[in-house]
Amino acid sequence: MAVEVKELLEAGVHFGHLTRKWDPNMAPYVYMERNGIHIINLYKTAAKIDEAGAALAKIAASGRKILFVATKKQAKDVVAEKAGDINMPYITERWPGGMLTNFVTIRKAVKKMASIDRMKKDGTFNTLSKKERLQVDRLRAKLEKNLGSISDMTRLPGALFVVDIKREHIAIKEAQKLNIPIFAMVDTNSDPRQVDYVIPANDDASKSIDKILTYVSSAIAGGLAERKAEKEASAAAKGDAKPKAKKAVAANEEEE
Repeated sequence: MAVEVKELLEAGVHFGHLTRKWDPNMAPYVYMERNGIHIINLYKTAAKIDEAGAALAKIAASGRKILFVATKKQAKDVVAEKAGDINMPYITERWPGGMLTNFVTIRKAVKKMASIDRMKKDGTFNTLSKKERLQVDRLRAKLEKNLGSISDMTRLPGALFVVDIKREHIAIKEAQKLNIPIFAMVDTNSDPRQVDYVIPANDDASKSIDKILTYVSSAIAGGLAERKAEKEASAAAKGDAKPKAKKAVAANEEEE
């Protein structure tokens, strides 16, 4: 999907923060100041979306997961929808401390959730007392709220995509410790040096977040389609090879 500067403009991606709240390291991405607000250079935003999109498509094509992180109100629903559409994990509630650096513990919590589901399927759940069932249901609901979308994530993600790096600073630090590439929407009040792939953009308006994530999710979908096509081609090649091998064996037997 080609990035249109006009679309970015209409979505308000160019609106930064008040000039007194800015981080000087964002200077290369600032176009001008208007009425005490920094205006982001959308041509640079478009170029950075293309760069990030290409890198994310490669990660998706390799079969690794991209974990989306956005706990602010304006981003929650947008991220859940866009990440869900491309079957990628996401965190839209509170970031569970140690989500990456203590992944083994997080996996235990996910397994606990799976075991409760098994209890309900095999009838064990019905043998519990009313009080115990209530406690188990509460635990399941709590786990679902915090970890629901990452229940299929069996290993560390290949990358993180973050909306608002100031708010999600714990997630950023954990990814940095583990050398997990960080992609992020970075507003004028944040330090872009913390991120591997910076997308300078307004991270406070849902319309802006939606527009950026539309481009990003489209790039990831392209990577996933490429992976699927390669798998199908490989399977077809193997299928063609079998009849040929059988014919060769039959020919050898006839010669003998």
